[in-house]
Amino acid sequence: MPPRPSPLILGLTGSIGMGKSTTAAIFRDLGVPVHDADAAVADLYRAGGEVAGLLDAAFPGVLAPDGAVDRSALRAVVTADPDKLAELDAIVHPRVGETRRRFLAEHGETPVVVLDIPLLYETGSDRDCDRVAVVSAPAEVQRARVLSRDGMSPALLDAILARQIPDAEKRARADYVIDTGQGVPHAEAQVRAILDDLRDALR
Repeated sequence: MPPRPSPLILGLTGSIGMGKSTTAAIFRDLGVPVHDADAAVADLYRAGGEVAGLLDAAFPGVLAPDGAVDRSALRAVVTADPDKLAELDAIVHPRVGETRRRFLAEHGETPVVVLDIPLLYETGSDRDCDRVAVVSAPAEVQRARVLSRDGMSPALLDAILARQIPDAEKRARADYVIDTGQGVPHAEAQVRAILDDLRDALR
């Protein structure tokens, strides 16, 4: 039997405030390449970029004085008119997908890679993954984390959560659940166990 083509793709997701970014950093620190969808979007939103111009045309007033996309202004537009979300996704998602394809080609010989995608289930990106890990924490921990952020309010948090599949459903669909409610060392131990399991699957 021929060896399984590499890499094995682990999708990493979790609702806002669950500790996904911290968990992705743990994977990186353990030597696993991570494609960060949020970072890809931030790069696309930079001043002078193609997407900044397209979004300015589609949603006038969402550019900051320096020419970059003002994410707070864009979020306000989409929150006020949810129908605009599909238009935003049509502009941004294909370009993020292209950065993901380049990442996978670059790491084609790597045993395991991580795709860090906040809306993994919501966008159907789980179909592109061999396994999925969901980052989770108790609801009260999640809420406290999010509401401590600048510019965040209970109403905005509720609007964001309304876009996301409930945490319980994500956990039920996942191959792995990483609990970040007990601190970073506990989360790291879970990540190490997942990597051991994935490497066993490649043998």
